[in-house]
Amino acid sequence: MADERALDEVVRFTSDLIRIDTTNRGGGDCRERPAAEYAAEQLAGAGLEPVLLERTPGRTNVVARIEGTDPSADALLVHGHLDVVPAEARDWSVHPFSGEVRDGVVWGRGAVDMKNMDAMILAVLRSWAREGVRPRRDLVVAFTADEEASAEDGAGFLADRHPGLFEGCTEAVGESGAFTFHDGGGRELYPIAAGERGTAWLKLTARGRAGHGSKVNGENAVTRLAAAVARIGEHEWPLRMTPTVGAALTELAALYGIDADLHDVDRLLEKLGPAAKLVEATVRNSANPTLLEAGYKVNVIPGEAVAYVDGRYLFGGEDEFRATLDRLTGPDVDWEFHHREVALQAPLDSPTYARMRAAVEEFAPDGHVVPYCMSGGTDAKQFSRLGITGYGFAPLKLPEDLDYQALFHGVDERVPVDALHFGVRVLDRFLRSA
Repeated sequence: MADERALDEVVRFTSDLIRIDTTNRGGGDCRERPAAEYAAEQLAGAGLEPVLLERTPGRTNVVARIEGTDPSADALLVHGHLDVVPAEARDWSVHPFSGEVRDGVVWGRGAVDMKNMDAMILAVLRSWAREGVRPRRDLVVAFTADEEASAEDGAGFLADRHPGLFEGCTEAVGESGAFTFHDGGGRELYPIAAGERGTAWLKLTARGRAGHGSKVNGENAVTRLAAAVARIGEHEWPLRMTPTVGAALTELAALYGIDADLHDVDRLLEKLGPAAKLVEATVRNSANPTLLEAGYKVNVIPGEAVAYVDGRYLFGGEDEFRATLDRLTGPDVDWEFHHREVALQAPLDSPTYARMRAAVEEFAPDGHVVPYCMSGGTDAKQFSRLGITGYGFAPLKLPEDLDYQALFHGVDERVPVDALHFGVRVLDRFLRSA
């Protein structure tokens, strides 16, 4: 088991990483290098030989390999990202880049997304170095840039330009999984991610006839765009069941002693109560308009109007998504992918999933592990290009009054010290057995 020093280090590493501002504003406006150098220093302190890699100056990734005892075994990738989303200090109770530890809680941007997991990985590996532990299979550790944008400078760059670093890797574990979900009735659920919806960020363009705002104009680009955006926003997507989501619903229904009627999923979700939040966003494709751009003066009708839509599609659902967008946008609006990544699905009958479940259950014996599909996406999408199957596994034991999912990209992001200690113990146990 991870030693006491590891429990102290995971708190310090989380706080130190938060204090390194790696805000990713998109469009290349980010500099992860100081955090990458910090992570590399800790890895070197564990006797490893990390390499630092950049596609763009300052957008730094760190990769290291730990040799296993069984050379015939497939390697496992363990990854976390170093960048964070923006935070407005005036909205927070503490400065978002203070890394303050107060009343047993670490505060700051990245406390849950995902410098906490980065710190857990570092703490476990340094504990192993002190103890002389070697895993059964090779472990490849990657700390990436640019996950909060396109991943072009991060996991995408590593997968495309440095695939040799991941030789032998068949599976990976990354962010968002094995956290405590309180159902409001006294039960603790621990969802492990075995799938992700695909990313389909869209750009819509309507073209029309420019002219004076006082004149009749039947080819108004803004009107055409607004109509298409309204149709997309109001569209009710049909149910689409994937094996991961079906398994999640089946296990949850069994836990609550209700009939797992997958032919009436909306009714089943109602019966599940608060636990439905784990799956309700992943039983359908979705498309949410998010940005509008048009015009430059109130009395001028522009010749072009643009909108952006955050689309997501389930595994096997991309064809339906494309056809639906063709219909909803209509003949007067063109659409294209602004950014696209694949949907993922991982097997639930694998030894790796069983070992993750066992590690959580050892340290949360009253908890209930269930599979789930992420509504969004992670670096697992880029690493899938190398044939690597990804799971979400960043363990945390959380109190009932802390809404973990609301803290992602939210105000006053924070993580309890006890949750980090739990995470280190569970991650250590899983990686030893993996």
